[in-house]
Amino acid sequence: MRMTSPLAHLLLTSFVLVLADPASAGPVERPEDRPEPVPPEEYALYDRVIETKFLTSQTSLVMIERLTVTRLGPEERNPPDRAYFDENRFFEGGLPPDLVADFLMKIRRPSRLEPRFHFGVPYRFVSDGELEGPEVSLGPIPVAFSPIDLAQDAPPTIGILELSRVGFNGREDQALLYVGDNRPDGSGAGLLVLLHRHGQAWTIVNTEVLWVARRDDSPAAGGPLQPE
Repeated sequence: MRMTSPLAHLLLTSFVLVLADPASAGPVERPEDRPEPVPPEEYALYDRVIETKFLTSQTSLVMIERLTVTRLGPEERNPPDRAYFDENRFFEGGLPPDLVADFLMKIRRPSRLEPRFHFGVPYRFVSDGELEGPEVSLGPIPVAFSPIDLAQDAPPTIGILELSRVGFNGREDQALLYVGDNRPDGSGAGLLVLLHRHGQAWTIVNTEVLWVARRDDSPAAGGPLQPE
């Protein structure tokens, strides 16, 4: 009769236990814990904002954080709430309540961005600080400028851009989103962007600057900076 060594018996027993209880092998990601993908209809608004606010004729690459943000700035610790909007009175307090409510609901959890951008310049996603493979964005390359004069010396590579989910009002003819631009040299800005829909086209109607950092500046030094 063939005998099994104590070590072999121990290994066999451990293997059987792992099969019987997969949780004992380590944490398992549950489907409900995975970030949901951003709905396709939101990408047209991302394209409009990136084209208008960040791209220049010299732009050759845009870097985008893969997951949408849940905070409106590098110094914020929690997702914004209604009190945050009431206190700051963005856009002179004229945002429709249903638009703000939808934006706040969507920004509480990160969502996953997919390669659905079409702003005319190649782009790459950034995940956990690592660049993913390049994506090609279709469409014409516009000549744009930044309302806070950050594009006057914009480098060929833009980003890393951080995007929020897009909030809509009940009629879906107004939209609100946040975009942050964090550059390697320490400069950048964070914007709330308000858009209106006319027919099928979305147009930017107003922009609120939440923070600005220039070279060797930090938003933490004196709170959010306003454009000069």
